[in-house]
Amino acid sequence: MIDINLIRTNPELVKENIRKKFQDIKIEYVDRVLILDEKIRNLKKEGDSLRASRNSLSSQIGIFMKDKKIEEANKIKEQVVANNKRIEEIEIEENKFSGELKNLMMSIPNIIAVDVPIGKDDSENVQRLTVGEAKIPDFDIPYHTDILESLNGLDLDSARRTSGNGFYYLVGDVARLHSSILSYARDFMINKGFTYCIPPFMIRSDVVNGVMSFEEMENMMYKIEGEDLYLIGTSEHSMIGRFKDTILKEEDLPLCLTSYSPCFRKEVGAHGIEERGIYRVHQFEKQEMIVICKPEDSMEWYNKMWQISSEFFSTLNIPHEVMECCSGDLADLKVKSCDLNAWSPRQKRYFGELGSCSNLSDAQARRLGIKFKSKDGTKFAHTLNNTVVAPPRMLIAFLENNLNADGSVNIPEVLRSYMGGKSIIYPKK
Repeated sequence: MIDINLIRTNPELVKENIRKKFQDIKIEYVDRVLILDEKIRNLKKEGDSLRASRNSLSSQIGIFMKDKKIEEANKIKEQVVANNKRIEEIEIEENKFSGELKNLMMSIPNIIAVDVPIGKDDSENVQRLTVGEAKIPDFDIPYHTDILESLNGLDLDSARRTSGNGFYYLVGDVARLHSSILSYARDFMINKGFTYCIPPFMIRSDVVNGVMSFEEMENMMYKIEGEDLYLIGTSEHSMIGRFKDTILKEEDLPLCLTSYSPCFRKEVGAHGIEERGIYRVHQFEKQEMIVICKPEDSMEWYNKMWQISSEFFSTLNIPHEVMECCSGDLADLKVKSCDLNAWSPRQKRYFGELGSCSNLSDAQARRLGIKFKSKDGTKFAHTLNNTVVAPPRMLIAFLENNLNADGSVNIPEVLRSYMGGKSIIYPKK
């Protein structure tokens, strides 16, 4: 949510930002916000005047009653009653207009960074750099479900019987590999100076509304029936929500946190053939990184965070690209974002979002009331988030890039201590 003062002082900048995001239907929201804002301010002014008048009249009633001037006192009482009735009407109108104003403000997208490429959707995202050697082996690489099944590591049929499509069983060495990657990611981030956290896996609706747009919530979140609780789609949600309605100390910033959680997503919509298997599922686990910092530091942290992810994947022998998201691909709360996509030697292209790094400036902080005290007064903090690793999707990239011709899978040195010393996983005969 942007600062309403920006709309008051520079509505054309806000409208131009909406155009850059190809959301022209929202341009009229800016004008409606200005109208509602003026109405609310006028109502506040009238209400304050009536309350001041009521206080003055109330003191006069006491004086008239003391002097036995009953008729004069009764006239003033009538005026006080009339004032009170109007104050009640004003409060009702003010609440109505404020609710409408808030909904509009939460629908107007955040102001994107000046260097964000302009484009309608993810097809117009821009490759900023590639990391690692994108190799094409001299043998055919099977589809990831075939690799996993050859290792006796995947059972989709049983998952369909117990839970339906979009779920899976990981088994044996593959299950251990999955957990090893998460454990390694945790320690990798701790060694980078981040504090490890395990957050709640359910959050209330006011936190959901604070961390994401309504459209994202509808497409992602599972609601707990009969309760004001949602299953988290990423630990970012509960990690940012942890600081709701708090005023942080400037000297404590930045807060650098890394969190583990299971994640639950509806994954509404149709997807292509390359998203079969365990690429897009309803349940997975993830290691996340969160930074809460001062506004002037947020872009520096944005660059640090995606570089940490890039380093992490390089240690797992996964070549990747850094793709900057264009304006139309940015969620409404984001100022700037980039995706790390893995090299797929099977497809001979970069594919599969390993993670996404985002700077949301003060959008979440405004919605949730996350502030810090500085020498210049109380300010809204900036929030950033980035995926460290999200298996099982990441397993696809890992398997393809570490597969041998005989179907065995190399285990990078950084994972071997988590895998009981194993340097290779062999297919089961």
